Amino acid sequence: MTSSGTAATDGLTIRPMSPEEIPLILDWAAAEGWNPGLSDAACFAVVDPQGFLVAERDGVPVATVSCVDYDDRFAFLGFYIVRPDLRGHGYGLRLWQAAMAHAGPRIVGLDGVVAQQDNYRRSGFSFAYANIRYGGRLAVEPSSAAQANIVALADVPLADIEASDAAVFPAPRRAFLQAWIGTPEHVGRALIRNGALSAWGVIRPCRTGYKIGPLVAESRADAEAVASTLLTAVGDVEVFLDVPAINPDAVALAEGLGLKPVFETARMYTGPIPPLRIERVFGVTTFELG
Repeated sequence: MTSSGTAATDGLTIRPMSPEEIPLILDWAAAEGWNPGLSDAACFAVVDPQGFLVAERDGVPVATVSCVDYDDRFAFLGFYIVRPDLRGHGYGLRLWQAAMAHAGPRIVGLDGVVAQQDNYRRSGFSFAYANIRYGGRLAVEPSSAAQANIVALADVPLADIEASDAAVFPAPRRAFLQAWIGTPEHVGRALIRNGALSAWGVIRPCRTGYKIGPLVAESRADAEAVASTLLTAVGDVEVFLDVPAINPDAVALAEGLGLKPVFETARMYTGPIPPLRIERVFGVTTFELG
């Protein structure tokens, strides 16, 4: 695609990125301090192959954005980055417009940096709640009781995971979950109680340390059981956990682990979404794709 009228005036073109090009977005995100996962690119690419856009001038990338369409009702926007030396030229705005056009009539969600909240409001987004990234270095030993009920997430029927995920995310994301859980570098664990899925989570290596996400549980105790097992699986490393500020049990979990706030985003939407069980969200999957 080409942003309207730009090719004739200043050489700016906007097009979808190929899956092989998505690592560029991750490199730029890392330079911004967003600390993406090492294997995120392959997982992200399965969601919406046309949803990762790059603006180029004379064939050189100047800005990126993603707006992935999960279904016909919901999309999520992320990776909105203009090259630092080329900011202030309007490239980002034109790319933003192309991303929103890709979403069409869908409700769009995003996790925006706090400083940009007013700009997002002017674009039709409304504040829902804050997400807080907690980080730190810690070593945790899981209790034997928790260990007894923990299984590999890959051994849990995908339908059970999808049903749990549907309570905390606005759209079905089967392909993404399959990729996220199945990536060799990712470690997934689940807590089974009385034959039912009570909690589950994934930890993955990032440019710096590891991130836990998602972490979904019916209670703080269940979340702690899964989190401690995930942490034990990767050893004594720096860890990050993104939690909804409106879930006091999630905040208490992060602080109880000894993690400290390091970053904050604003979860915003362009319209109403289905009611979500935010009290079950103890770790956001990713700020980039929701």
